[in-house]
Amino acid sequence: MKMAHVRELHAPAGARFRLAAALPDGRWLDLERARLRLLRDDARLAHNEPLFRVPLTTLDAVLASGVRVERLRLLVDPFFDRPELLPPAGDGDAAADLVLDVDELRFGPPLLAPRSLRDFYAFETHVRTMWERRGGEIPEAWYRLPIFYFSNVSEIRGPGDPVWAPRGSSELDYEMEICALIDTPARDLPADRAEQVIGGYMILNDWSARDLQRDESAVRLGPAKGKDFASTIGPWLVTVDELADARAGKGYALTATATVNGTELSRGTWADVHFSYGEMLERASADVALRPGDLVGSGTVGTGCLLEIRERSGFGRWLEPGDRVTLSVERLGELTTPIVQRPA
Repeated sequence: MKMAHVRELHAPAGARFRLAAALPDGRWLDLERARLRLLRDDARLAHNEPLFRVPLTTLDAVLASGVRVERLRLLVDPFFDRPELLPPAGDGDAAADLVLDVDELRFGPPLLAPRSLRDFYAFETHVRTMWERRGGEIPEAWYRLPIFYFSNVSEIRGPGDPVWAPRGSSELDYEMEICALIDTPARDLPADRAEQVIGGYMILNDWSARDLQRDESAVRLGPAKGKDFASTIGPWLVTVDELADARAGKGYALTATATVNGTELSRGTWADVHFSYGEMLERASADVALRPGDLVGSGTVGTGCLLEIRERSGFGRWLEPGDRVTLSVERLGELTTPIVQRPA
């Protein structure tokens, strides 16, 4: 199941995002309209299932109500099992209240207002390169402890939303990551069961201002202003079952790439991750509560930032206004961001 917040391109100003699920033919199913359609056909659903008793607005609201992502299949599966419930593709009038054409949609962040964002540091290739640039070696503790920091959730961006270098920075960099959504409360999870609290995965671009980050790192605290100005997630949420057959090592055999202005600069694989999400969540949940709506980043996939590959790739510079960055992960989609001048 693949879900997203969508808004029609020509919707009135201020129109809200709608929660939708992808259909096999490339169209998107409006889940609130789907709920109403199913209720029209069988009013008993409201008596038997809480999901049918209140309007469906956003994924944030669904999680806040205690409903897990997987439960939304009750709204989606009937339209997969009975295609006759769907209007024919191309029949715009008949589809208007239920099915949305992808070409007419703008996508928002899969979660509009995450409760928290923990970002780990789990790919050895990236970590080694970062330490070698400082003239050192990876600390022994990194191999034992999944390390993370808390990022800022007030500056979440979605697909197509612009990003700019923060005040005082001229070294804007992308960072290509995987991101997990927690969809049920948990505490003190064991690694072998911890991934059961994941509702799905998406792509994360953990933007970095390298010059600000370098100054902060010199005093052994942070990152802070080198990181907190923007995090981009999307383009949609993909449930765990969609990836099951690609499981490999501690991750998934899914290729991740980054392009700038159409030129590929980074390429790696999720399968190279040193810590599984189970191991990361075991540490994240130790003595604290994880909550529905928390996000957990994997850390940068090997080669997945300009700091690692800027010189040898031939790109030779940091990101500038006018650039267009696209992160792609197999089965998770493509996440594109335009780089613009910092607003006055």
